[in-house]
Amino acid sequence: MEKHPLRWWALVVCVLAVLVDMIDNQIVAVALPAIHRDLDAGEAAMQWISAGYALGFALTLILGGRLGDQYGVKRMFLTGMSVFTLASLSAGLAPEPGLLIASRVVQGIASGLMVPQVLSFIHTEFDETERPKAMGLYAGAFPLGGLLGPLLGGVLTEADLFGSGWRAIFLVNIPIGVAGLLGALVTMPTRPGFLRHRLDFGGLALLTVTGFAVFYPLVQGRELGWPLWSIALMVAAVPLAGLFVLHQRRQEARGGEPMVPPSMIRVRSLSSSLVVMLTTQMAIGVFFMLTLYLQLGLDFSPVQAALSFAPGVIGIVLGNALSMNLAARIGRSFVTVMVAVLAASLASIALVIHAAGDGLNVWHMLGPIIFFSFGIGGVLNALFGTAFAQIQPQQAGAASGLVNTTAQVGQASGIALFGTVFFSLLPDHGYETATVRTFMVSIGVTLVALVLTATLPRRQPAEDKAAAPDPSSAPA
Repeated sequence: MEKHPLRWWALVVCVLAVLVDMIDNQIVAVALPAIHRDLDAGEAAMQWISAGYALGFALTLILGGRLGDQYGVKRMFLTGMSVFTLASLSAGLAPEPGLLIASRVVQGIASGLMVPQVLSFIHTEFDETERPKAMGLYAGAFPLGGLLGPLLGGVLTEADLFGSGWRAIFLVNIPIGVAGLLGALVTMPTRPGFLRHRLDFGGLALLTVTGFAVFYPLVQGRELGWPLWSIALMVAAVPLAGLFVLHQRRQEARGGEPMVPPSMIRVRSLSSSLVVMLTTQMAIGVFFMLTLYLQLGLDFSPVQAALSFAPGVIGIVLGNALSMNLAARIGRSFVTVMVAVLAASLASIALVIHAAGDGLNVWHMLGPIIFFSFGIGGVLNALFGTAFAQIQPQQAGAASGLVNTTAQVGQASGIALFGTVFFSLLPDHGYETATVRTFMVSIGVTLVALVLTATLPRRQPAEDKAAAPDPSSAPA
C-alpha cells in the first residue's frame, strides 16, 4: 500500500484526540465539589458523573475497532470526534445532573468509537521502521492524559473563565473538537474497510452484557461497599464470557466476521502482551489512592496534588524515547527491565511517603514520580508494539479494541482492588500507613507482571507476520 504523504500530520491529530479523551477520563474528579454545589447533585449522581464516561468508553472499544474494520478508519474517527464534541457541548451546558450524566456516558461511547482507530491507523499506514516512533507517540498519550486531567480540571475550575466555573472543563473541548475534525478531514487518507460481512450482532450483544457485568460492579462496587449483587454480577461474567467465546468460534468456523476472532487471540505476541498489560495497568491503579492521600490526608489542594504528578511528563518522554529506539530490537528483555523499573519506582514512592510523614511535599515526590513515569512510558510503548508485531491489517481494528479494553479493565480492577485495601486499612491505621501498605500490594501485582513477561516472544520479527493466522482463511 502506498504511503500517505500526510500520515505524520494525521497521526498528530489522532494522538491529540486520544490525549483529550484520556484527559476527559480524569478531568471531572477535581470539579465534582463545584458541580455538587451548582447542580445540587446527590452522591449517586456524583459517582455517575465520574464513572459514566469510563463505563461508556470501556463497553464500546471493541465495537469501535470492528466498525473501523468494516466502514473505514477515517469515517469512524470522524464520527467519534463529532459525537464527542457535541456531547461535550451538552455536558458544558447541562442544567441538571441527569443530562450531565447522559452527556458523560455519550462522551465515553464516542471515545470508544474514536480511540481504536488510532492504533489501526498506525498499523496500516506506517511500516516496520516508522512504527516504533508512531507507537511511542500514541502510547505517551495515555499516562500523559492521566497526569494532565486532574491538573487541567483544577486550573480551569478555579480560573472560572468568563464565569463558566466547572463548565469550562467540558466547553474547552469544543474548539479542540472542531480543530480535530478539520485536521482529520485534511490529513487522514480515505480507505475502505476490510470486512465484507455484516456485523456480528449476536457477538456484540454477548460482549456488551459480559462487559457490563465486569465494568459496572468494578466502577460502582467499591463505593457502595461491595453489595451482594455486585459480586454476583462479576461471577455471572464468567459463564457469559464462555458463551461469547463459543459464539466467536462458531462465527469464524462459518466464515463470518466475529467481534474478536479466535485465531487472532492465538497469536502469541498479542495474547502474551495482553496478560502483561492487564497486570501492569492494574498495578498503576494505586495512584488513585495516592491522590486521595495527598488531598484528604495531607490537605493538598487539587492543583497542588496535580502539580505533584506534573514532573511525570519528563519520565514519560524519556521512557517513550528509549522504547522507540530499543524495544523492537531487544524485545522481551526490554519489557522485563522496564517492569522491574516500575516495581522499584513504586517501592521508592512508598519509602518517601513513610519517611516524610506529614511533612511530605512536592519536592519529595519529584524523583520517584519521574522514575515511575519513565517505567510506565517505556512499558506501554513496548507492549503496544509487541501486541501488534504479528497482527494482519484486517485484524487491526479488532486487536486495537481488545488492547484498549484490556488497559481499561486493568485500571478499573486496580482502582477497585487498591480502593478496597486502602479503605479497609484506613479506620485502624490512618492515611499514611494505609497508603504505604496499599503501595506494597501494588508492588506485589507488579512482580506478578514481571514474571509474566517470560511469556512474551523474545523478538518482534517482521517476518513472523506471515505466519500469523489470517481469519479470512478460516474454513466456511
